[in-house]
Amino acid sequence: MIVTGKNGQLGSELLDIHMSYPGYKFVFLDRNQLDLAKPEQFEAIFEQYKPAFFINAGAYTAVDKAETEKELAMAVNGIAPGKIATLCREYGAKLIHISTDYVFDGNGTAPYMPDQATHPLNYYGQTKLKGEESALAHNPGTIIIRTAWVYSAYGHNFVKTMLRLMSERPSINVVGDQYGAPTYARDLALAIMDIIGKGAAHQGIYHFSNEGKISWYDFARAIRDLAGLTCAVNEITTADFPTPAKRPAYSVLDKGSLIRDYGIQPRDWQVALKECLGYLQRLA
Repeated sequence: MIVTGKNGQLGSELLDIHMSYPGYKFVFLDRNQLDLAKPEQFEAIFEQYKPAFFINAGAYTAVDKAETEKELAMAVNGIAPGKIATLCREYGAKLIHISTDYVFDGNGTAPYMPDQATHPLNYYGQTKLKGEESALAHNPGTIIIRTAWVYSAYGHNFVKTMLRLMSERPSINVVGDQYGAPTYARDLALAIMDIIGKGAAHQGIYHFSNEGKISWYDFARAIRDLAGLTCAVNEITTADFPTPAKRPAYSVLDKGSLIRDYGIQPRDWQVALKECLGYLQRLA
């Protein structure tokens, strides 16, 4: 089983839990071992390891930088998944490819279904949508998992940024008019292994996040309260905090098909957040 993005949030969580799955041989690859921007490297990896499963957890995730680093973002997010999907088909491997809520425009008011029309607001979202389309076109047996607001004890993410800022400052400002549901990367890692354990029998697009609907402001306040910090959290609007890349105002994902096909029931976001914060405290 090959896992790309070894040092990312999801890759790190998979690395953390993989010893609990002794029936599988894992090969974790970082950018130095497999550069997703260099498709000429891909076939040698397949020839060397001949994987039964390929978890493409690697991605270009710098959402704002993608507005200017377009060629690199498209190479990693848009082109590489199609090449990997082709090789998975040729080598008989099952591809699980990770995508994002940013394929939607955020104009919805009810959780997005996997088959709903897509309309990315930013270039990062466009590259991820291209990757989805390319992977499915080259290998209809691909499983795509869209996720959102990912955080972990590893890597750079909203939770760790909030903890740092709240420890340094008496008050912070957080956007309160963008709504979604956070995803603890460990829960996503466990869900992926559950899918593999059930033979990855169903293909197509699925959604995974923790349960609930909150704003970034709500999320920040919960982080503060659970961490026992005293920093004041002030609610601001998206207009008050302009960024190079537009963000969807609403990106709650409907997980019904994942529950139906694989029996995976995501945890409430607050339960998952509390667990992650506890883990971070033990690491400190």
